[in-house]
Order: sequence, then C-alpha cells, then structure tokens
Amino acid sequence: MAPDGRQPFPLLCSSCHRPLPTEQCNNAESFRCPHCSVQLQVELFPAMLRALNEQGTLGAVAGDGEASCFYHPDKQAATVCSSCGRFLCSLCEIDLAGQCLCPVCFEQGRQSEQIASLVNKRVLHDSIALSVALVPLLIWPVTLITAPIAFSLSIYAWRKPTSILRRTKLRLLAALFFSGVQIVGWGVLAVVLLQKWIS
Repeated sequence: MAPDGRQPFPLLCSSCHRPLPTEQCNNAESFRCPHCSVQLQVELFPAMLRALNEQGTLGAVAGDGEASCFYHPDKQAATVCSSCGRFLCSLCEIDLAGQCLCPVCFEQGRQSEQIASLVNKRVLHDSIALSVALVPLLIWPVTLITAPIAFSLSIYAWRKPTSILRRTKLRLLAALFFSGVQIVGWGVLAVVLLQKWIS
C-alpha cells in the first residue's frame, strides 16, 4: 500500500469494475468478488504487488556506486536475469517457474516455445506420421512416396515433445510399423519385378 493507505494501482473486477483486494491475487485458487460475487482468479506481476517506496514510484532509485537496472538506469538493481545475466529492477523482473527473467528473455522464450510453462500448443508429430502411413493405403500406389515420409517423420518426432496432455509413443510405433511394412513391401515388389525383367 502507498503511505497514504491507497492502492498503488487500480485492480478492478472484470465484471463490476470495482476495486479488488490484492491479498487474494496470485493464489492457485479462485475467489469471489466482494461486490458482485463473480468467480475470479487474478495473476499479477510481482512488481505490481510491491509497495510504493517513499518517492511514490515502483523500485528504489539507484544511488552512486550501486548497480542499476539494464532497462531503467535510474532504478536500483534488485536481481539478475537467469537467462542473459542483465541486472533488473523490481519493475522488470518476471518470476516464472523458479527463474527470474527480464522482459526480453521472457518474450524470446515465449516466441520460441522454450519456456515449457507457457507453451499452449504443440505439433502432434505422432498423429501426422500415423496419418501419413495409413491414409495412403486407400490409394496404395501413393505409399511408394508416403511410406518413406511417414517413416522419416516418425524417427524425427521420436525425441520431440508430444502433446501438452500426456500421451504415449504408441502412435509413433504404429506409424513406424505400418510405414516399415510398406517400404519392405515395395522393396520385395521391386526385387520380384527386377528378377522377371532380367529373366
């Protein structure tokens, strides 16, 4: 809270737009708005929950000889980014899954899907490989092309993360089996045709 007892920022209910208590934020469980009783779950950056300093601004002002924030040179450094090592003030630090990240590393990790707790979609390589192995069986000559593709995709996807929801490698094993059988079948057919052509 600010020295005068007011909240340093307006935290409002998304339904009735009236002030919410900050002590119920960043909890794993939801809570009810004290005004309209709508169910809410509020997650805030840690800097928003910190009290204002005596100057009325977030983050302490850096003094002479003190480390300052990389992004706000006038603010005192409070921590270091776990990824790039830049000094960060309390406004810039993002605490995520036990790591402290700066805004740039956070955004890069989000875009490259390197931060597992932020990934919300994944390519299901196992389902693609199985489809490429089975669907062409309806038009069997196409398997001459699709079987090696499905086999290669299955090997490529073996170490890739599967769905965000836990699932086994059964689809990859099935894709490897069916595409392998198709490749062997084409190989046997090629040998038989070659022997007939030679004789």
